Amino acid sequence: MTVNLLLVQLLNGTQLGILLFLVAAGLTLVFGVMNFINLAHGVQYMLGAYLAASLGTWSGSFWVGLVLAMPVALLIGLALELLVFRHLYDRDHLSQVLATFGVIITLQEAVRALWGSAPLNVLQPDGLGGGIPIMPGLLYPAYRLVIIATGIAVALLLWMLVDKTRTGMLIRAGATHPAIVSALGVNINRLFTVVFGFGAMLAGFAGAMAGPVFAVEPGMSDNILILAFVVIVIGGIGSIRGAFLAALLVGLLDTTGRAFLPDLLHLILSASAARQTGAALASMLVYIAMAAILFFRPVGLFPARRA
Repeated sequence: MTVNLLLVQLLNGTQLGILLFLVAAGLTLVFGVMNFINLAHGVQYMLGAYLAASLGTWSGSFWVGLVLAMPVALLIGLALELLVFRHLYDRDHLSQVLATFGVIITLQEAVRALWGSAPLNVLQPDGLGGGIPIMPGLLYPAYRLVIIATGIAVALLLWMLVDKTRTGMLIRAGATHPAIVSALGVNINRLFTVVFGFGAMLAGFAGAMAGPVFAVEPGMSDNILILAFVVIVIGGIGSIRGAFLAALLVGLLDTTGRAFLPDLLHLILSASAARQTGAALASMLVYIAMAAILFFRPVGLFPARRA
């Protein structure tokens, strides 16, 4: 293990964690504020990637495609909330899971019908095709650093929005005392619609940013949705700060585990056994960490204050 390799894997883990946060932030807002389990949140991440890739190819610029994809992802999220999800808020969690799973299947098949099953070519970001020197002899892709910086900026803006503005005050109050907020003259249904649409746009933004790094294909949302649920459980449901820190933890554990566990096990096992055991343990590492954290903190690391 070299210092360069360790630094690269730490940066890769941070970048994965930032993408997980962008997905989990919207999911934890919807789950924490509305108590609604939206399994289709990952599909909105996939739609953001497809929209940005297609609009980027049409316009000839990745950045133009990214900007155009955001309002489209917002409109799709609002349409899903109006047509499907709004009718499930008063139902039990099992009904929500079954209905949103049906939305997943419907939208994935719609994506296959529109774009096909083959991975989609994504236009590379203008001006970010090279690397930036991190240390002597080490260049790190500039676009991955942009993802990290963008995610940190979004996290700060979300924190300010939720904790420092009147809209954030209404969101927090609506999560704990919806009847009182409604009695004070606030349209609670409209507030929930805004929260849901904003969460969908965040997921679409994450998918658009992930397009040049990961394969844009119909099944791209499956793994990241599972990890996003792990993030909000570890961080604490409804907590933006918890989602951010838990996403970084999950990203770093997943990336460094896959990179270094086989080498570490090679110290006590044969090469073939170390590879097989290391790969198996690396895929379990995030869930082992989640179980350990929940054993000591059943509500997560930084749960949002609730009634």
